Amino acid sequence: MDAYQQLIATISLTMGVAWASGINLYATIAMLGILGVTGNIVLPEQLLILQDPLVIGAAVFMYMIEFFADKTPGVDTGWDTLHSFIRIPAGVMLAAGAVGDVNPAMVIVAGILGGTVSATSHFIKAGSRVLINTSPEPFSNWAASVSEDTAVIVGLLTALYYPVIFIVLFVAFLLLSIWLIPRLWRGIKILFAKIRSLFSTTDKHNHEPPQLPSK
Repeated sequence: MDAYQQLIATISLTMGVAWASGINLYATIAMLGILGVTGNIVLPEQLLILQDPLVIGAAVFMYMIEFFADKTPGVDTGWDTLHSFIRIPAGVMLAAGAVGDVNPAMVIVAGILGGTVSATSHFIKAGSRVLINTSPEPFSNWAASVSEDTAVIVGLLTALYYPVIFIVLFVAFLLLSIWLIPRLWRGIKILFAKIRSLFSTTDKHNHEPPQLPSK
């Protein structure tokens, strides 16, 4: 592999693991570990720890828990809130490890970019779920969760085996994010404003003095 192909592959892997971590961290770790230990891919030295059976087993176990939590209305939002403190730092570490043994400055740059990318994909996932949960039926949660899991698997495989295609799709994702995030944020603010208004109205009615019957 020449220097140009190596650069493209490294960029694809770095951004791929960061993007996927923001959506489903445990599926990302399990996939990389399984593909590495079976010889389907060669992981950078800093990511070889993912091939450890204990790491793979823990990732698969947590993915099974997330599989059901992610498909339960309300629980999925709580799960996403908790994982704001897990997915983004993990995205930083995986992206930094994916660049391999290079200049330390490049590792820091990869970590910064990886954290930004994982935060972006995480916010889109979590924000979409908040709005989806306004629907009374559970099927939209299942559809969203299955779509996300599929996107992570297909996206990682594309990043690993078709890096040029992934980079093109990744740029499209970034452009979509610039358009989508403000709209998601606006929708979330409107939703919470309605919830506050509902509770304010209820509280006002509860504190109204009883009306005496007129003579």
